[in-house]
Amino acid sequence: MTVEKETVAEQPVWRRFVGRTVLVTGAGTGFGAAIAARAAQEGADVAVHYRSSRAGAEATVERVRAAGRDAILVQADISSWDQIKRMAAEVFDRFGRLDVLVNNVGDVATEQMSWRDIDEAVIDRVLSVDIKGTMFMIHEFGSRMLDQGQGAIVNIASTVVVRGSPRAPQYAAGKYGILGLTKSYARIFAPRVRVNAFAPGFIETEATLRRQDWNTGRREQLIAQTPMGRIPGPDEYAGAALFLASDDAAHMTGNFMIDDGGYSMIGA
Repeated sequence: MTVEKETVAEQPVWRRFVGRTVLVTGAGTGFGAAIAARAAQEGADVAVHYRSSRAGAEATVERVRAAGRDAILVQADISSWDQIKRMAAEVFDRFGRLDVLVNNVGDVATEQMSWRDIDEAVIDRVLSVDIKGTMFMIHEFGSRMLDQGQGAIVNIASTVVVRGSPRAPQYAAGKYGILGLTKSYARIFAPRVRVNAFAPGFIETEATLRRQDWNTGRREQLIAQTPMGRIPGPDEYAGAALFLASDDAAHMTGNFMIDDGGYSMIGA
């Protein structure tokens, strides 16, 4: 594991977002925190969103400022449109514009170990965040980006849309819904605002490492099924997710990009 981390750290960080502003939802922990920090390393000022992980979000703000960039802390429950409208006003009042939105927030029903554990409450919770909340975010911030004349939105999806989720089918349904939102708003906002979806494979976040199934053989099984032979941490995926918001992807919209070490191997 040490060798892998050193290899990633030695890779150059391209300054793709100098002079731009980025909002990352769910940036208090895990993948969201990694994306926010990477955006700052690439030159962006960053709005760090959280719902309840304030201490984690404050730590992310410090990472952004340590990279020499401005950071603001914003709080909202993204399943509430009123809270999203209030958050949008805060971001635009502070930055004057928003160039990139990364919709990272999602509910993976981490505590659910089997489809047999499903109930109506967990279905409603997951779909409320993954579909309704993502739609609210795209709609509210995308409309403002359209008014300002340009922008890019990256929705964090999942490879479960390819292989399904025997553990939590409502999670797969929620992420599949994100594909519909991505394609729909890509058409609505084109050509001024691009909307794409990024699907990381399994990520060794702190939450993942605490999972019961991860520590009872699942990790080893997944590594054996992954051609690249390892499960990365969140920092390694962050640059790939931000690619979709960069000028290098200027002609990409409505796309679904997978980065999972070959685990899914989608055909033509």
